[in-house]
Amino acid sequence: MLRTSLFFLGLAIALLAGFADVEVTTLDPWAELSRLAWGAVTPKFSYLPEIWRALVNTIAVAFGGISLACMAGSLLAFGFHWTPVRLACAWVRAIHELFWAFLLMPLVGLSPLCAVLAIAVPYAGIFAKVYAEIQQESDQQPLQGVPAQTGWLSRFCFGILPIIYPDVKHYTAYRFECALRSSAIMGFIGLPTLGFHLETAFREGIYSEVWAILYAFFLLIASLKLWVKPRLAALYVIASFAFFAQDVHLSWDNIYRFVTYDILPWPMRRDGVYAGTQAVTFAWAPVWAWLQEIWYGEALQGIWNTLVLTQIVLAGTAVVALLQFPGISRHFANSGTRWGMQGWLILLRT
Repeated sequence: MLRTSLFFLGLAIALLAGFADVEVTTLDPWAELSRLAWGAVTPKFSYLPEIWRALVNTIAVAFGGISLACMAGSLLAFGFHWTPVRLACAWVRAIHELFWAFLLMPLVGLSPLCAVLAIAVPYAGIFAKVYAEIQQESDQQPLQGVPAQTGWLSRFCFGILPIIYPDVKHYTAYRFECALRSSAIMGFIGLPTLGFHLETAFREGIYSEVWAILYAFFLLIASLKLWVKPRLAALYVIASFAFFAQDVHLSWDNIYRFVTYDILPWPMRRDGVYAGTQAVTFAWAPVWAWLQEIWYGEALQGIWNTLVLTQIVLAGTAVVALLQFPGISRHFANSGTRWGMQGWLILLRT
């Protein structure tokens, strides 16, 4: 554990020093930071009534996305021991919600439904994995009292569900917080949630509005335990779908165009691989050249930058989190200001 921790920490430092793009491109960053700090102490709360619908959309999208993901993930968890199910869940959860939103936007447009589905799809893969692992690691002794001829559903409901319910409930509640943040971020690409107004205020440098939105969102997250109750979850979900149901507009023409044209590589679309409903002769050479150009010109650099930034953030987050760990804090407090090698060893081993 110590060698592994030191290796990743050293790797992150080396990447930060030699490969990470940390150049500051703002002309006067300190002036911008001072304006940002001034906005933090002078929030424009009078702006909040103007964005009430975006706030409600954010909550409704989170409830809608998490409910669909929870149902789909619960069903997938029963078949998670099958390799095709595991691979499918790994694939959908490997793609970020924003990318799913870009993929779904041609189908449902810039609507709350797009944000709901963009959250539901990857979260379903996450729920399937975590629910299956919770069930696998649960205490199996209660099953010994269930008659052997009992069906699998009854065995699950009476022998497993009561044991895993607390863990499932806590993890689902945590994922709802994540869904709220994801829902807000969806506004960055134009969907009608808080992120739309937040990104606009940031772009225009109106930091008093930025902090008013952030404070409102912080308060929303901090108050979840007060108003999100398991017994009210079904009511919240129904109300959420009813709230944005009027903004849902599905077009079968758009769906048909998406699956037969929009998802095709650009050379296919350019050369007209589909003429009406009949396929035409097409050469694969332009597609292969196009894929090579994207791979070597964009994808490799993007993958490298992603790995570099991920490693740096991972190591930095681990150090900050461990420094805030109660046992570490007490150890350093008892040791005074002298950390020493022993303190770092305890930090890394923890």
